[in-house]
Amino acid sequence: MKGIILAGGKGTRMYPVTQAVSKQLLPVYDKPMIYYPMSVLLLAGIRDILLITDRASLGLYKSLFGNGSRLGVKISYKVQEEPRGIAESFIIGRDFIGDDGVCLILGDNIFYGQDLTAALSGARGMIESGESEAVIFGYMVKNPSDFGVVEFDGANKVISVEEKPSKPKSDYAIPGLYFYSGEVVKVASEIKPSARGELEITSVNEAFLKRGTLYCTQFGRGFAWLDTGTPERLLRASEFIETVQNNQGFYVSCLEEVAWRRGFITKEQLRAEGEKLAFSDYGKYILSL
Repeated sequence: MKGIILAGGKGTRMYPVTQAVSKQLLPVYDKPMIYYPMSVLLLAGIRDILLITDRASLGLYKSLFGNGSRLGVKISYKVQEEPRGIAESFIIGRDFIGDDGVCLILGDNIFYGQDLTAALSGARGMIESGESEAVIFGYMVKNPSDFGVVEFDGANKVISVEEKPSKPKSDYAIPGLYFYSGEVVKVASEIKPSARGELEITSVNEAFLKRGTLYCTQFGRGFAWLDTGTPERLLRASEFIETVQNNQGFYVSCLEEVAWRRGFITKEQLRAEGEKLAFSDYGKYILSL
């Protein structure tokens, strides 16, 4: 299973002072925003990752992550010259994906909850076993008209997907996290741009829906999905992370910890990473492990 993070895109226009670089490099409380989606891929057991970003931010991401070896993974990079839609990720990453399954996560989405690892493992298992060609997630919201919405039956098979419907058929929004078989490359190359000139992820999901192979996993009560697409949401996300970390004493999306607990790096490697950052609370937390 491969992993793709789509970072950058139109969201940067919401932050005038950072137009030159991806907003995923902005901090969410005490770490770069990009750490949160990266941690999701690590939790899913994915060790081969492609980070797609704008050209201006490419060097900064490479400086931050390098080739991924310090986390026990392989990270490669591609440039999306213009924000032509989420589904273009599969075309840009065609050679990277090959025939493998792939998990795509958007760089400004944060997921937090006790059952996250189980949900990721379940979705990955459905793809790798051939039970499904596509798995999306559903998160109950009070304002579904503001999101892409998924409707599904009792067997979690998707009945419909709609983009910001005026009369939603369910209260479940579709977060920016998707699992697909290698067929997604072919599907993405065959869809047409929308009225706004972009290759829409909804079109990809509709194609798998027509095949009858699109399923939905629900995130339940107590689970948090945070979309940091606006300054207000970014502030709320930082406050949420601060509350969790200060109240419970452990860090959210500490990449070195996740890599160690997943067995990607040794305790000695973990300690070495902590010593590099020992001047900071983040580094002190790693050493405390």
